[in-house]
Amino acid sequence: MEIGLAIGLIAAALVLGVAAGWFFSRGFGQKRIGSAKAEAARILDESTKKAEALKKESLLEAKEEILRRRNEADAEIKERRAEVTHAERRLTQKEETLDRKAEALDRKNETLDQKIRDNDALREEITATLEQHKRVLEGIAGLTAEEAKEELIERVEGEVKHELAQRLDELETQFREDADTKARNILSLAIQRCATDHVAESTISVVQIPSEEMKGRIIGREGRNIQKLETLTGVELIIDDTPEAITLSGFDPVRREVARLTLERLISDGRIHPARIEETVEKSRREVEAVVKQAGERATYEVGIPNLHPELIKLLGRLRYRTSYGQNVLKHSIETAFLAGIMAEELGVDAATAKRAGLLHDIGKAFPHDVEGTHVELGVNVARKYKESRDVIHAIEAHHNDVEPQTVIAILVQAADAISASRPGARREDLENYIKRLEKLEEIAKGFGGVEKAYAIQAGRELRVMVKPEDVTDEGMKLIARDMAKKIQDEVKYPGQIKVNLIRESRAVDYAK
Repeated sequence: MEIGLAIGLIAAALVLGVAAGWFFSRGFGQKRIGSAKAEAARILDESTKKAEALKKESLLEAKEEILRRRNEADAEIKERRAEVTHAERRLTQKEETLDRKAEALDRKNETLDQKIRDNDALREEITATLEQHKRVLEGIAGLTAEEAKEELIERVEGEVKHELAQRLDELETQFREDADTKARNILSLAIQRCATDHVAESTISVVQIPSEEMKGRIIGREGRNIQKLETLTGVELIIDDTPEAITLSGFDPVRREVARLTLERLISDGRIHPARIEETVEKSRREVEAVVKQAGERATYEVGIPNLHPELIKLLGRLRYRTSYGQNVLKHSIETAFLAGIMAEELGVDAATAKRAGLLHDIGKAFPHDVEGTHVELGVNVARKYKESRDVIHAIEAHHNDVEPQTVIAILVQAADAISASRPGARREDLENYIKRLEKLEEIAKGFGGVEKAYAIQAGRELRVMVKPEDVTDEGMKLIARDMAKKIQDEVKYPGQIKVNLIRESRAVDYAK
């Protein structure tokens, strides 16, 4: 490019010179033509020299660039050769290491083979020695090995049978005594904490509906509404041909009351869907809790007991939904309080303390069935927790002779409790086994890992169990259902069959803000 530039400059100089000559030939005359030609020759000479210099400079730069690139290529080739040499050296070292390991392995194999041969020879020697000793022993004893074995077995078997018979007799006597004691304790605990009444009154409630069309809305698409109601309340909804009525079935009156209030509100509101059902169930539960509190307050006002702790008042209210042998526990407690107070007044004892102890003597029955301990133990603990007097605590502890009564108040409460329970028409015993079986079913279900809730429904013909989706998989549900059914077969006596129904439901909740 620089050479072309030089040539262009030369051409321009020639043109300039010619133009200058023409100009001077016309403007200054012929005498200036010589000067112009000399100037043109000078410019041409300088341009030629400059072009030569540029050409040499360009050639020099090209040679330097070629030399630089050649050096870079030589350096890269050298580096690559060094890498290849290093890799070959490492590969050679690995091959040598493998060869040494292979040689060591071969030596170990040879040593192992030799040890195996030595062991085989030793085994043969030991076998021969044992056979020799066996023949010597058989000659001394006059019996073969099989005969000696049979004789030894017969002798040991006779001794073992005799000792086993003695041991079994001892164990049978001990187990019979322990079984009697445990059976009495278990039956006592179940009877004391059982909730029952007449079947028609304690296990069903009837809700009136405005029309038959409402039954379909309560059932919902694919039964999702009725399933949600039964899952949240633990009560079975029986929708049959009974006109304008729905039956609620469940042995727990608190659950049934919550279900009844929920269903009445849904029918009145008209909006029946799973989300509304959840909201209504929660409202109904709060309302039942308020009713419980009011029942406890009315009991204290009726008996005339001031300054009772608010938590004890709530527990008293819960007794409104508890029965024992068909007798309402709250009414029984009020009756016991009055009886103890009357007898205390006749004897000149503190009637207020007697009433207080009589009202609180069964307070332990207010706790749910899954809380461990007898109602006496639970009552003593809660009375002690809320700072009741020693006489009241002792009367609660002694009213079933768990401890020997030490005060007149304790004896009066014990007598009042017996009078209230034994008066004509006070109690029924028809459904004890039925309720006990339902409670046992729920107890068995809750004993399995991953179980969140369990309800015995359909008069004990179905056990509906809700499991935690994060703890139990779909495959694990089958194993739990099978194990649960087997445990029920082993531990519970029941007519017909019981359906074990496991439910696993996952939820995701978020809020748009």
